[in-house]
Amino acid sequence: MSSNDRLRAGVIGLGWAGQQHMVGYEAAADVDLVGIAGLESEALQQLGAAYAIPDEHRYSDWRDLIDHGHLDLVSIATPTTLHAPIAVAALDAGVHVLSEKPMCANVAEAEKMIAAAKDAERKLMIAYRLRYEPFNKKAIEMCRNRELGEIQSITASNCQVTKAPNIRLSKKLAGGPLGDVGVYCLNACRYLTGEEPVEVTAMSHRPKDEPRFREVPASVVWTMRFPSGIIANCDCSFNAAESRRYRVQGTKGWLQLDPAFSYRGLELRTMHGTEEANEHLKPTNHFAAEMEHFSE
Repeated sequence: MSSNDRLRAGVIGLGWAGQQHMVGYEAAADVDLVGIAGLESEALQQLGAAYAIPDEHRYSDWRDLIDHGHLDLVSIATPTTLHAPIAVAALDAGVHVLSEKPMCANVAEAEKMIAAAKDAERKLMIAYRLRYEPFNKKAIEMCRNRELGEIQSITASNCQVTKAPNIRLSKKLAGGPLGDVGVYCLNACRYLTGEEPVEVTAMSHRPKDEPRFREVPASVVWTMRFPSGIIANCDCSFNAAESRRYRVQGTKGWLQLDPAFSYRGLELRTMHGTEEANEHLKPTNHFAAEMEHFSE
């Protein structure tokens, strides 16, 4: 850590997600955004100027940021296939890592990232911003406190229409709906139950007459069973009208968050017995809350 006890943060990847990380660090207490890395020179200049980052700390190669950025922590907001190599390099250099979701392209890469974090004794966090969002936190609280009785089932859906060209449609770049939007459904089921699934069955669909899906599925549906007996049914798609919701069914009531995974406008409805209500909570900047937690 720097001599003034403020954490020095860097961001790798200057697209929309990377820019939200920059906003988050700017809002977090005791953190200074001191370096950025990205391939687009125009973005480097514009964002560097906006955040008062000196020219010498604006890097076109992420390796230079890790080697010369004098960082305490770094966010990775690149295409998925770069998450693991950047994370391992940063951890080996003694830098804490916050990687955008999905964590990486496969299980082997995930294991390498975890091992590198343990060896370096540094934090490795995956950017699931909704764990810090008030409506999702309220839903977690209600489920964990059994306000709905015993949870019986969860349904979750995250769908959108993704147009070409888009890196999310590239197999080489670990694209597809499951890693990009399906993880929201999976993660919601995990944080609502506090459990890890013990059984999963799934099917995917790739339309033969749609060029966008030559390399990745258009849709994936799956069912999960949890240790307590809870069953979750989930679906995600790059070829369906927008749907970002989940519903939890308990023995004494239910809750529904719709939308559940969006950046704003979330709405939580609950039912206890015969009483139905809308929960009114103050919205927050998901990324700022996430970066605050990571820096703490």
